[in-house]
Amino acid sequence: MNPVRTESQFRARSLEAKPDPESLTTYAMEFSPEVAVAQAKVAMTEAALITARQRINPSVSGDGGYNRTPDSVSTYSVSPAFTIETAGKRGYRILEAEKLAEASRIAVYETAWQVRSRVRAALVNYWAARRRLALLQSESDVRVEIAGIYEKRVALGAASNPEWNAARADQAALAVSLRNAQGEVAQAMAAIAAAAGLPVTALDGKELDLSTFDNAGAPASLPLLAVQKAGLLHRADIRRSLIEYESEEARLRLVLANQYPNITLSPSYAFQEGFPAYTLGAALTSLPMLHRNQGPIAEQEAARRESEARFVALQAKVVGDTELARGQYAAAVTEWNMAKEMVTLQVQREAAVQAAFRAGENDRLDVALARLAILAAQRVQADVLTRAQTALGLLEDAVQSPLAPGFPAPRPGTTN
Repeated sequence: MNPVRTESQFRARSLEAKPDPESLTTYAMEFSPEVAVAQAKVAMTEAALITARQRINPSVSGDGGYNRTPDSVSTYSVSPAFTIETAGKRGYRILEAEKLAEASRIAVYETAWQVRSRVRAALVNYWAARRRLALLQSESDVRVEIAGIYEKRVALGAASNPEWNAARADQAALAVSLRNAQGEVAQAMAAIAAAAGLPVTALDGKELDLSTFDNAGAPASLPLLAVQKAGLLHRADIRRSLIEYESEEARLRLVLANQYPNITLSPSYAFQEGFPAYTLGAALTSLPMLHRNQGPIAEQEAARRESEARFVALQAKVVGDTELARGQYAAAVTEWNMAKEMVTLQVQREAAVQAAFRAGENDRLDVALARLAILAAQRVQADVLTRAQTALGLLEDAVQSPLAPGFPAPRPGTTN
């Protein structure tokens, strides 16, 4: 392994002209180091399965020499030995290894889903930061206009300096908020690059298509019911935990089978004093005279109980996380719909103020203040929509299944 070369390869990674959430997610899964580690674990467990299937190799011993009789007759013997495993030990060993290999393959999907979740969260944060920046820039334009209006009024004696100073103070405070928002956008972009396994330079000048976050579907429109009908086995960690319990069960059967001795057969051939001799030896290994493997059996029974407890605890946590995320999403969508109505009302009010201005019934300050009210309502709407998208991500994580378009699930056979 060459660290310099791997770093150069990382920095050389690039993206298409206009990446979207789907392409970024696919890229992240393909080049994720965590997925690569999980796949390496699969190779290890599959190699362990080869080991489990192996039978015990035979052994052979022999000796030779001669006796010091006048005839000088040579003597020699050959004794091979074959071990026969009893009580189905080899079958249990293979079953345990098969379950561990299956669990490791499921873990690849589980890891890939975690990568997907990080990419989605990073994109939601970037989308929210960019939207906040756009609203602040629009507000800055209005604040500049308001400060200019007060400046002219002070010059004409129609307003006081304190009013002008207050407008300029609002303008200065907004400038600080703008700088902070610009920094948040840059940080969010760096977070996307890190989650996708890309250098930040790969995203320079790229316009991300994040329109998938501009709306939140009604909770009833999500395919959540179909997912729940399939049970919790949609989650990779639930399936992996269940398979790991089965491997512990197979291991317990193997430990129980180890109470019974293996049989070793050792046929031999000896040539002594000019005459051949054939014998068949037999031996029982590890006779259960001093103990019947109670210690390892007790340990494995405890390990199986622990595995069962972990599964039940995980199952309960998943149910709780699903219900919590569903409630959060439903509440956020309700707030978002209310916020949209508030924006609509402010737009209608601003239209009325514009009409009154054209009729000479008010002035530009009233129009500017009405525009500020629209921007304030839009900020509330954006904040609530961000919460809804975050809650939707948590709900997808709880069931480990996509509930909205734009973000694919990891492929079952995710590979590098």
